[in-house]
Amino acid sequence: MIHLRKWKTLASNMIIDHHWCKVRQDKIELPNGQVIDDYFISIKPDIALILPITNQQKIIFVRQYRHAIGEFFLELPAGSFNPTKESAETAAIRELREETGYTAQNLQKIGTLYDKPSKDTNQIHLFLAENAVKVGEQNLDITEEIEIVLIPIKSVLDKIAQGEISVAGTVAALFLGLNFLKQG
Repeated sequence: MIHLRKWKTLASNMIIDHHWCKVRQDKIELPNGQVIDDYFISIKPDIALILPITNQQKIIFVRQYRHAIGEFFLELPAGSFNPTKESAETAAIRELREETGYTAQNLQKIGTLYDKPSKDTNQIHLFLAENAVKVGEQNLDITEEIEIVLIPIKSVLDKIAQGEISVAGTVAALFLGLNFLKQG
């Protein structure tokens, strides 16, 4: 059996410290003694991601443009938050309301994931929101132009298999949430 050891941080330098982008360069020593002086880490805020389901057994998705890839994606509502200022649950309720105009009284945490722990610092907090109801209009940020798309639960797995739903956090939340509902 191998005895795993953590890496040692010898020095850290914040090379980009902008509100929207923070990148730290670490000088590290590996367990074998080798030193790497340019290990880059993206400091990202946590994400609250919501799997909202209506009484009609439809999942509320958002379709929006994602500039890094240059394409439109079908995703579950989600947004970033600062865990020192707001709980993941509060952020989930806020994001659902802002992006879709829906809310849900019954919110259950179904998991916490790491998106890319080799290079990113954030966690993704996944919530199931049953009995979601429309209570108003969207309240979008300046960078958001979002189409609300309702998809029957029974069609979701086919859409994943066909590549229509392909964002990792959304896919993970769907599998976890649908399994949670099946167990309950």
